[in-house]
Amino acid sequence: MKFLKRIILISFTLQLLFICVTIAQPQKQLIEIQVTPTQTDWNYKLGETPSFDVKVLRNGQLMPNTKIYYEIGLERMPATLKGDLLLKNGSGEIKGMKLTTPGFVRCTIKVDYNGKKYYKWGTAGFEPNKIKPTVKMPDDFDEFWSAAKNELSELPIDAIVTLKPELCTANINVYHVSLQNIKMPLSWRGISRFYGMLSVPKKLGKYPVILEVPGAGIRAYGRDNRAAKGVIVFKVGIHGIPVDMDENIYKSLATSSLAGYERYNLRSKDDYYYKRVYMGCVRAIDYIYTLPEFDGKNLGVTGGSQGGALSIVTAGLDSRVKYLAAFYPALSDMTGYLHGRAGGWPHMYQNYDKKENPNWVETTAYYDVVNFAKKLKVPGWYSWGYNDHICPPTSMFSAYNSITAPKELHPFFETEHWTFPEQWDEATDWLLEKLKIED
Repeated sequence: MKFLKRIILISFTLQLLFICVTIAQPQKQLIEIQVTPTQTDWNYKLGETPSFDVKVLRNGQLMPNTKIYYEIGLERMPATLKGDLLLKNGSGEIKGMKLTTPGFVRCTIKVDYNGKKYYKWGTAGFEPNKIKPTVKMPDDFDEFWSAAKNELSELPIDAIVTLKPELCTANINVYHVSLQNIKMPLSWRGISRFYGMLSVPKKLGKYPVILEVPGAGIRAYGRDNRAAKGVIVFKVGIHGIPVDMDENIYKSLATSSLAGYERYNLRSKDDYYYKRVYMGCVRAIDYIYTLPEFDGKNLGVTGGSQGGALSIVTAGLDSRVKYLAAFYPALSDMTGYLHGRAGGWPHMYQNYDKKENPNWVETTAYYDVVNFAKKLKVPGWYSWGYNDHICPPTSMFSAYNSITAPKELHPFFETEHWTFPEQWDEATDWLLEKLKIED
């Protein structure tokens, strides 16, 4: 039980980090644990028993006579197998558990060393391309979002654009942009704005656009140097606040009025926080189409985590998007927990009380990435890792497997909720090639 509580604490800590940064990178520790499925592609057939290679290293060398503790089970679910093992040479193999339905099995290792605890996990897939979503498609899904877009279209864009000289370069102009968005729910009062930072090549011409949508959290945005390659980049925030303020303001908001925003007003599909967010992304495209520098057709959207979700949502909502590149999309198949498996971030169903929150399931069905993935008609580039604890791969495959549009998945198996620089390089190169930009 203490081990499980520790894992839950780790999960909570990771989510706090997730709130603070868009892309978290792993930190090196004195004791390095490697947990790797024995299959080179980390995948097994249903009914097979996976094995995990485990190595414990200090200063790059195997640590002899190291005792490990292990737990094996479905991602983010209570362990099915537990035990300990003495690694005489610092390495060993642990047998996992079979699955008879598509999904993932995770092996978590703990090592105690000099009073400190170290953790690492590895994850085996079982025919993940056959994972089916648990979330249902509402009968009036299309009508609901058509009505929201109609509401938005009745509002003037009312763009307030401010040049940021301190961010400009010899090749790039940078602007802070404020746009009118649909109103917040009455309980919040006030009008709603949608903000972003726009980077535009200085050289006269017509350019394609990359709309970059954000990961979870609250932060400022600056210049995007991809604009020097001959592409307009519009990086948006989602919280209805300017994106050029002092960083301490965002830190304060993250622990006060915007803490836990991802669950605000879940009682109502009309008032849920993300309704204004999703419409803000559409409003960003409205604004892009007013730019005299835009070539009028080549528009891509990209982001990671919450931004991966918003990339799929925006492309599913708005046919003006021609391409998308999404990293580990959150908000995917969130109801998985109600069916005995992991659901997507923000994990509101992990300890769900139906009596206390009877409308949540109805509400989230209108916002789940799975249902937008089913609407996609444009090519997409996708990437994530099997070890992601924030956005479990079961939830992401639920969305990916729902896509009928052209798609390509680039798994980087060992990654958790972070990326290798090469992943972003691949995504950028793919987008720039699709948008016909030559480096």
